[in-house]
Amino acid sequence: MSSPIPIYLVNETDLSQHPSDSQAWVAATGFKAEPNTFCLVPGTGGTLTKVLVGQADSLDTWALGSLPTTLPPQTYYLADSWSPELATKLWLGWRLGEYRFSRYKRPNDQPLAQLVAPAGADQAYVTQTVTATTLVRDLVNTPAGDMGPEQLEAAAQALADTHAANLTVIRGDDLIRQGYPLIHAVGRAAAQMPRLLDLTWGHAEAPKVTLVGKGVCFDTGGLDIKPAAGMKLMKKDMGGAAHVLGLAAMIMGLQLPVRLRVLIPTVENSLAGNAMHPLDVLPSRRGLTVEVGNTDAEGRLILADALWEAVSEEPEPQLVIDFATLTGAARIALGTELPACFSNRQAIAAALLAIGEQVDDPLWHLPLYQPYRAMIDSKVADLSNISDSAYGGSITAALFLQEFTRPDIPWVHIDLMAWNIRPLPGRPEGGEAMAMRAVFDLIKQTVATGKALGTLPQT
Repeated sequence: MSSPIPIYLVNETDLSQHPSDSQAWVAATGFKAEPNTFCLVPGTGGTLTKVLVGQADSLDTWALGSLPTTLPPQTYYLADSWSPELATKLWLGWRLGEYRFSRYKRPNDQPLAQLVAPAGADQAYVTQTVTATTLVRDLVNTPAGDMGPEQLEAAAQALADTHAANLTVIRGDDLIRQGYPLIHAVGRAAAQMPRLLDLTWGHAEAPKVTLVGKGVCFDTGGLDIKPAAGMKLMKKDMGGAAHVLGLAAMIMGLQLPVRLRVLIPTVENSLAGNAMHPLDVLPSRRGLTVEVGNTDAEGRLILADALWEAVSEEPEPQLVIDFATLTGAARIALGTELPACFSNRQAIAAALLAIGEQVDDPLWHLPLYQPYRAMIDSKVADLSNISDSAYGGSITAALFLQEFTRPDIPWVHIDLMAWNIRPLPGRPEGGEAMAMRAVFDLIKQTVATGKALGTLPQT
């Protein structure tokens, strides 16, 4: 077996410090050490002796992310020494760049380039994060024909079995009998019955965190049916559920000292004679009635029942976080690569954004602007699931969800795309985990240390 090949991260100044033969080759190839570029430097006999990789002014997780699929399929190592933090980031980006979704393709025998784990890298963190991110990507990438509520339940059960967690499931008409009418109403028209997945793990005495994920396995829009272009990517509408399963995999795999609960309302928003109608008035688990202004605003309905369950448990959670592919308005405001974050605690939102910057998993804070609450009033029910206005849609959706939380319990709502519309280093086109690593570190630094988040100022 040949020896690993060294990789040097270089900027334009560093090039002058390499041996003269390297400089001659660099000059011949026109390599300028720009980010996301590399230069293969041959030795005697034409063998590959080193790789020069362009270095940005500030290194991040994605500096090596494109190399597993672009370098010759050999084994490499980082020739320079890095701090444990940077070594972990660089190796994580490389490993995430190895991802392929190949379930439906003929076997690809082309091997990937491999990187020896850099000295000082947190191997446990990288391994668990890659496992969790792969889970999210695979679930989101799987077509809806193979990823309905039944298959999502199976994925949750497999995760529970792996980590000795407990999973309970409420299905079909039992949702009505046990007080989850909104979940039932959204999913009752589909071939696979709606359900609520409820995963728990950890010591009962540990600080409690509850995750809620939108699990709409496909969204036709219901009777307010989507056009073909709007329906094309709706296999990803269970991206919130995929995220909380991935985050749970990180929390359990890395043994954070928390009491974890994961609630996933999972449905298909379909069309049939028993589908909910526009302007139906539905009861909710909280007791509030909801007028269905649009059957295509179904994600907030199923989240409403699950959120009220989350904040009703005793003892109460120290932090509730929901993930949802909720609104096109958030994508219009922030684009597809920057999730929107809402919270009833400014301090938590600020901490989450700062952590996101540190771990290269960014979010942007949008306000729970209370004057807009009147926009989801209804004349016939306690509230409507949509605003009549074309503006501020991500905010009014968040305000709707806030009605099913409690002001004394810290809550974060993340509205995300869960999909890369373009390939980026370490992030291929398709299903993607967004804000998951940032939220993991938030939980690690707060709930897992026993910090009293409930005492932070309210928004």
